[in-house]
Amino acid sequence: MFYFLLVILILDALLLSVVVLLQAGQGGGLASLGGSGTTDTVLGGRQAVTILTKATWWCGGIFLALSLLLSFVPRGGGGSALQEKIREAAPSAPPVLPGTAPAPAAQPPAAEQPAAQQPAAPAQKAPQTATPPPASQPKQ
Repeated sequence: MFYFLLVILILDALLLSVVVLLQAGQGGGLASLGGSGTTDTVLGGRQAVTILTKATWWCGGIFLALSLLLSFVPRGGGGSALQEKIREAAPSAPPVLPGTAPAPAAQPPAAEQPAAQQPAAPAQKAPQTATPPPASQPKQ
């Protein structure tokens, strides 16, 4: 499905390019402004709707709709054979770096440990007194 929509999108983009290039220009572009241009000169006068104008709008709308649709469609296939071999060969656990101790095995939470193995409550620490902030130096 993904590749089918992708082919349709590419064909639509090529058709849109051809249709836009076949249209006649507005006549002069920015070079014709001169300094006292009216809105008709800047934006172009109102022209009759031609088949090329309609084709441009339709191709542009189809292009936008297909692009949006392709962003939601999952890409087909799980990858190439080389990618599958790399996934199989990759270790499941992260490597242990030299100079670091391996992480200890997971221990059950304290609520699940028997009462004899639960650590005693830590002793109460003496309250710490706040140290006063350093005195500000007078400006010289």
